[in-house]
Amino acid sequence: MHIVDPSVVCGERVEIGHFTVIEANVKIGNDVKIGHRVTIHEGTVIGDGVTIADGAVLGKPPKPAKTSTVKLSGELPPLVIGDHCTIGANAVIYQGATIGAYTLIADLASVRENVHIGQYVIVGRGVCVENHVQIGDRTKIQSNSYITAYTTLEDHVFIAPCVTTTNDNYMGRTEERFAKIKGATIKRGARVGGGAILLPGVTVAEETFVAAGALVTKDTEPKTVVKGFPARFSKMVDERELL
Repeated sequence: MHIVDPSVVCGERVEIGHFTVIEANVKIGNDVKIGHRVTIHEGTVIGDGVTIADGAVLGKPPKPAKTSTVKLSGELPPLVIGDHCTIGANAVIYQGATIGAYTLIADLASVRENVHIGQYVIVGRGVCVENHVQIGDRTKIQSNSYITAYTTLEDHVFIAPCVTTTNDNYMGRTEERFAKIKGATIKRGARVGGGAILLPGVTVAEETFVAAGALVTKDTEPKTVVKGFPARFSKMVDERELL
């Protein structure tokens, strides 16, 4: 048994699992497979060939706390999921996000509102992507990494497991922080090793390699390897490792 609002526009060859709820004005393309106990909120747009695993929640309306740093401003557009995406079990993707074609949002991942994710992207298991994040094409974010609000990841970026990005130097103790909140900018082809921490507003330059466990406190130079706590220049990236 499932509940599908009469206004839903459904393509051909769509499979819907048990106990799934699809709200008003949802648009579903052809050849879509929807698992059990999935919730698809009002207005969500799902492309052709998308697979949605059990327990996923799509188009969830955000309800920030009164003390949340990032506030809602105006009405959000619907969630749009591109063709041939895969949405993992119990993943949650909010209203106002756009997901490019052939992207994987893995099990237990969370993608907030006002997020744009490009094509052929991997968002790994348990990854948290906060609001106002831009992610380019063919970028990979491995399991349990935290991508904070107002972060930009360009094309071909690699984020290893358990990386943490930050955006607030004031830790919530002054109103000044609202004007200066800024996540990291990770440029095309950069790679960030497991467990690394990026401080607010740093730019990781093109083709930088950040070693595992490093603390990045300042901007890097292109095609360099940085490591340590805090991270410092170690050597140039091997030419064979460049895009």
